[in-house]
Amino acid sequence: MTATSTPGLVTLGETMGLVTAGEIGSLEYARTFTYGIGGAESNVAIGVSRLGAPATWIGRLGADATGDMIERRLRYEGVAALVVRDRAFTGLMVKHRRFGSALSVDYHRAGSAGSRLSPQDLPQGCVETAGVLHVTGVTTALSASACDTVFCAVDRARAAGVPVSVDVNYRSKLWSPEAAGPTLRRLAALADVVFAGVEEAQLVLGADVGTTAGALAQGLAALGPAQAVVKDGARGCTASIDGAAHRLPALPAEVVDPVGAGDAFVAGYLAELLAGRPAPERLRTAVAAGAYAVSVPGDCEGLPRRAELAALASTADVMR
Repeated sequence: MTATSTPGLVTLGETMGLVTAGEIGSLEYARTFTYGIGGAESNVAIGVSRLGAPATWIGRLGADATGDMIERRLRYEGVAALVVRDRAFTGLMVKHRRFGSALSVDYHRAGSAGSRLSPQDLPQGCVETAGVLHVTGVTTALSASACDTVFCAVDRARAAGVPVSVDVNYRSKLWSPEAAGPTLRRLAALADVVFAGVEEAQLVLGADVGTTAGALAQGLAALGPAQAVVKDGARGCTASIDGAAHRLPALPAEVVDPVGAGDAFVAGYLAELLAGRPAPERLRTAVAAGAYAVSVPGDCEGLPRRAELAALASTADVMR
């Protein structure tokens, strides 16, 4: 791998193949499927790239057709893919709807190439020249070496004065709340920008903080991040940014596929942060990107481009 010297987003983690059943109902009766890619960090990288900022993704992929597809897709989207090819297989997600909006996702990733990420996979100078380093709690749950890689990248970024973005992104299928809580709290405390859902913020903060989104945002900020954003789904978002409270309602959108909405939100926020735009604009773009993402099937297919944001520009002003 070679490092990039262009300031922008740098992220790392596992990207998998994504099999999605075409029909609603039991998976055993599905007869049509689509095959794409999915992964929290690569979703954010693609989202940032579509909004016009440089983005780099670091990860391991298997020497297989799925790994080839992922690398091609990332590069097609303008993401600098710094890939280590591994003898293990590329991970897989299977997504289907049993009925209505009841979405089920199964992971096949134990022992995958992505789970074998190690600190040696971080190119010299890549993190240190980033505009923002973005990491998630998903990668810390994959393996001891993947967890070490996340904290190694964070330590290198902080030493170089690079802002660190953390999305808590708790996955109950990967670890228990008891195992996740201390690690995710430690990670959040090292961030300059932290994103969490309501339940994720409660997991990080424990029972001593109020349950409102505002109290949770303040609690996350008290750990150390200057920017703490609580993603609250259809209720919008609440944030504590440089000591100021912000609230923004969600945009109305027909929810076709909710997976990836949080990543789209993060991508919108970080793209505007990289562009030097103020907090209200960061949040407006984040909410608009999330609305776009849920309206299209797939993890990253609905991520908007800059020119498309104007169509959803009617969102209410940020309330202070």
